[in-house]
Amino acid sequence: MANPTATRPPQPWTAPTATDPVDLGVHLPGSKSITARALVLSALADGPSTLHLPLRARDTELMAAGLRNLGIGVSTNDDNRWVVRPQPLRGPAHVDVGLAGTVMRFGPPVAGLTDGPVTFDGDPVARTRPLGPLLGALRALGVRLDVAPTGGLPLTVHGTGRVAGGEVTIDASASSQFVSGLLLAAPRFDRGVVVRHQGPPVPSAPHLRMTTRMLRAAGAAVDDGTPDVWTVEPGRLSGREWDIEPDLSGAVPYFAAALVTGGRVTLRGWPRNSAQPVDQLRTLLHQLGGQVTLDAEGLTVRGTGTVHGIDADLSEVAELTPAVAALAALADSPSKLRGVAHIRGHETDRLAALARELTGLGADVTETSDGLDIRPRPLHGGGFETYHDHRMAHAAAIVGLAVPGVELSDVTCTAKTQPEFPALWSAMVAGD
Repeated sequence: MANPTATRPPQPWTAPTATDPVDLGVHLPGSKSITARALVLSALADGPSTLHLPLRARDTELMAAGLRNLGIGVSTNDDNRWVVRPQPLRGPAHVDVGLAGTVMRFGPPVAGLTDGPVTFDGDPVARTRPLGPLLGALRALGVRLDVAPTGGLPLTVHGTGRVAGGEVTIDASASSQFVSGLLLAAPRFDRGVVVRHQGPPVPSAPHLRMTTRMLRAAGAAVDDGTPDVWTVEPGRLSGREWDIEPDLSGAVPYFAAALVTGGRVTLRGWPRNSAQPVDQLRTLLHQLGGQVTLDAEGLTVRGTGTVHGIDADLSEVAELTPAVAALAALADSPSKLRGVAHIRGHETDRLAALARELTGLGADVTETSDGLDIRPRPLHGGGFETYHDHRMAHAAAIVGLAVPGVELSDVTCTAKTQPEFPALWSAMVAGD
């Protein structure tokens, strides 16, 4: 008999409202983006690798499980130390991508190297996320695929144990992950790869720099000196120790809490030399009214309790759009957020969702072709649909700091990248 709780809808969660400035020093889990890339590079290496302080969350566990299904030894028993032992890639196999863009875009290039068919599918919403440019590139590089009529999931990669590789031109304006997925597997391709982007600007450029930086750290020969062209030579990847730095995107809601409440939040253990876009975030938080410092204690954000409206191109830090939009709804002047048309293809159409939900709380929000215009008005409590999207839940929680009665339809979606978010957020607001 089926478990009656398996399909039970989640209970609404009322975001806690702050009565005092928050004061939080916290060690947050590792970066999702770095953990995912380290897992792939370790799986394709010549020897074992260890990931120190990785992120344990739904997306990264799906990546680990997918690699395991392809024959790779991935031990995640120790939360703080994951060990990857490469083995010959094999099929037939199935990979559940959930709703993880990293799994659905990094997995198929790896699957081309397997000896046998590999199927990919995930949550219903995952079938709507863009994949076409990546799959077209894989075909051009010699990989045989069966793809759903929609051009995305579900799909089957018919691995033959090798990928010819070579030169390919794609439009990666919908996701930088199209390029990263090809580059991460390219050292194992017979001829490596040359990827040329042709189209509107590639979003989230810092994530591409993260990819090339980590490839070099694993021993790959990478040339990214020409704009919109990336070359990875065929060669061996080395097993190594990966130190996973804290997740900057996961820290942003807490930094936002410092701005809204006039408090202080320190992300402890932050490295001096980060692979994540900390400089862009520092500039953004300063414009919003915060002070940002990096010292031996960690990365600290202080607020005054007043948030300023901004005019910002968020194309390089698009994953921060929901949190910034929430801050803009609480600001003292209008905001214009630009450069993020591609986030319509994320876990949900984030621009439409943010406009709809913030408007429902009383804000004046207009969708534009590539962003949002937000004019602050007095806000009130009410329901806030999260659309199975962790970033939407973060946005609602930020608004709830200043607006009593903001009720999230589902806070459990934050388990995608931070399972402890509801408890940690509530404790922060309570001053525990």
